[in-house]
Amino acid sequence: MSLPPGFLDELRSRTSISQVVARKVMWDSRKSNQGKGDMWAPCPFHQEKSASFHVDDRKGYYYCFGCHAKGDALGFIKETENVSFIEAVEILAREAGMPMPERDPEAQQKADRRTQLADVMEQALQFFKLQLNTSAGADARSYLTGRGLTQKAFDRFEIGFAPDAWQGLWVHLTTKSVEDELILAAGLAKPSNKGKRPYDTFRNRIIFPIRDPQGRCVGFGGRAMDTNDNAKYLNSPETELFDKGRSLYNHGAAREATGKGHTLIVAEGYMDVIALTEAGFDAAVAPLGTAVTETQLQLMWRVSDEPIIALDGDTAGIRAAQRLIDLALPLLEAGKSLRFAAMPAGQDPDDLIRAGGPGAMQHLLDTARPMIDLLWEREVHGKNFDSPERKASLDKILREKLQLIKDPSIRGYYGQAVKDMRWELFRPKMQSRKFIPKGGAAPAAAQATTRSSSLASSSEHSHVLRQSVILASLFKAPEALAAVEGQLEDLQFVKPQHRDMQQFLLQYTGALEGLWEAAEHLFGTQVLETLLKLPHVRIAPSVRNCDDVKLVIDCLQQEFAQMFATDAHGREVAEAVQDLSDLDDEGLTWRLSESAKHMQATTQGTQEDKTEYKTAKNGLKVKLEEQNTLDNLLEQINFSKPNRQ
Repeated sequence: MSLPPGFLDELRSRTSISQVVARKVMWDSRKSNQGKGDMWAPCPFHQEKSASFHVDDRKGYYYCFGCHAKGDALGFIKETENVSFIEAVEILAREAGMPMPERDPEAQQKADRRTQLADVMEQALQFFKLQLNTSAGADARSYLTGRGLTQKAFDRFEIGFAPDAWQGLWVHLTTKSVEDELILAAGLAKPSNKGKRPYDTFRNRIIFPIRDPQGRCVGFGGRAMDTNDNAKYLNSPETELFDKGRSLYNHGAAREATGKGHTLIVAEGYMDVIALTEAGFDAAVAPLGTAVTETQLQLMWRVSDEPIIALDGDTAGIRAAQRLIDLALPLLEAGKSLRFAAMPAGQDPDDLIRAGGPGAMQHLLDTARPMIDLLWEREVHGKNFDSPERKASLDKILREKLQLIKDPSIRGYYGQAVKDMRWELFRPKMQSRKFIPKGGAAPAAAQATTRSSSLASSSEHSHVLRQSVILASLFKAPEALAAVEGQLEDLQFVKPQHRDMQQFLLQYTGALEGLWEAAEHLFGTQVLETLLKLPHVRIAPSVRNCDDVKLVIDCLQQEFAQMFATDAHGREVAEAVQDLSDLDDEGLTWRLSESAKHMQATTQGTQEDKTEYKTAKNGLKVKLEEQNTLDNLLEQINFSKPNRQ
């Protein structure tokens, strides 16, 4: 019903939430301060001994620090009395002595209609339950007991059976004077296209009633007994009572169990929920035969901040989990997320419990993985990232997914997690990237010779110097990092401390102006100042002119090119050591020659030196332009001297 403006505000002002809550709890006199309206008690929503349930009488709200239940007086009545919002308003208004406003006739008519349909559904449920215990339901009972269900489970979940008859339920309800229109509106029968009587929606099926959080039977799920039936599971059609995209199987019972400390588990079907509950996992729900909807996800989050998704371990279950990730990303907020328990291949929770008992299921729940893991796995599984283009494609896909997250804080943490995983994916390959000769692994003697050669030792020393310059340049001018990030990632640093700095620069996600402070916090001021004071670093143009970002980038590009060229030449020499044991090959000589030319061209710089030089009397080369300038200056000096004779 529609309430007039201000009615609820006046109702709340006339009532004391502590008085409402006091009917269900025993206040802790040591922690409570009645004069200030600050009251504490053991939580009525979950079993505990400590007084973690707080009521603030002045603000009119309650909150449990254990199960995180929260709300106002109306919410407390709804949860504890299991009533609708309007019913809670009526209860509170009656206690406050406030008359309820007149109901809107149209709203009243709609509420009465839903009550009528709910009554018809209850009558249908009783019929189905009776049928399970008849001879017609013998095969259904045998199937259920074969799945491990007991009579206690039959009663707890109110399992029934729809007989294999066209008008079994129809005849039963009409003989009880239920109107034809109500049976059809409840989705229990369908009209005939042949002008005959309507026929039952459910025939020869095990029946699972679907109740809403208030406990009303709003629909049914039916499992076919005929293996040739096209639809193994069938749900009630959409009705004024039932919307499968807004309903969860076992919702009310799971909400109550979660309040007592149980973990909310989201399974795929009715039998999974029943098996989980029978094994002691009482807080289990299931969507109703379709992919999880946004409304269903919000319903789950109202029950638990972090439900565990335990879908089947087959292809369909994995796809359902991936669709759920895409659905959840834009809806994430602080404290609301999902975890995923990966079922063994080809198994569902029911199979796992029957095979390994509750312990096997508990182990999977304890090791449930966060959503970021599955998002990453989906994008990298079975793919090869052996080229810059493929790496860039992965980055683009992940950026698009992260942009779906609306909460900036969560998006930042996801971005950092993706960067860490990207590092783990690509870095091990770079560290283990070694030259392997065509014929297989190089002999130990050849490897030792290469490592101990003057070329290897000199290039390693040169690399340490250049790598110091690169790191110092990036710390001084972090704006250049984006331009050389790929090369920095591919570079194999010699010193362990330099590798740590490399990882820090690649993983840093904060503001560029804060990079130096973050590095100081991680490595210490003395370490960074020592790096900047190294002689070869102090004279480097990229460090001395760090304000010129373009110059820094150009210098860094040159440093990277020189190191990569030196490494490439070293690999050619290493291969030559192995190949020299074979027959002489003109191609080998050519390869070494070309490699040497490339290294020489790179290490001498990319710019051709067109300066003309002149050999002085002492054997040193001086620039011809500078020598000519000096000669002209000397002539001018001599010309200006007075002639002394």
